Amino acid sequence: MDLLYTRRFDGFCLVSSDSDFTGLALRIREEGLMVLGFGEKKTPEAFINACHKFVPTELLRPVTAQKSERITPEIQESSSEDSPKDFILNALEKICKDGGWTNLANLGNYLTKLKPDFDVRLYGFKSLGAMVKAHKDIFEIEEKSTSDSPAKVLYIRKKLS
Repeated sequence: MDLLYTRRFDGFCLVSSDSDFTGLALRIREEGLMVLGFGEKKTPEAFINACHKFVPTELLRPVTAQKSERITPEIQESSSEDSPKDFILNALEKICKDGGWTNLANLGNYLTKLKPDFDVRLYGFKSLGAMVKAHKDIFEIEEKSTSDSPAKVLYIRKKLS
């Protein structure tokens, strides 16, 4: 806590799978600082939600260890509220503008706000863009140029029936 009061930091990383750190994470957030959490998948939801972003440490293992634990690169439809497909589509509906289109970065930020431990790597993808591009049956994708950069920006919306 002494470090918090020095006002020299923009954020803190808390590495724990223990719910006892929930209060600390909330206190740091009250000061307007970023809280990044790292812990095992078994970490209590209260601590996960107290962080701005939570990364399961299982994702930080060497690639060879991850391959054996990976789920196939698919976002399955299910009756569960925890289905990544349902989660992404529900979030997309809430933030879409301009005829149902939204910037992929905006969607990614919104997903993290809703569920700090959401990570596409848990579903076998390297990025949200790769996940979206792999599911053209669910999403429509447009790449748009920006006036101030040669890079293209990815826009998506739910595929119209």
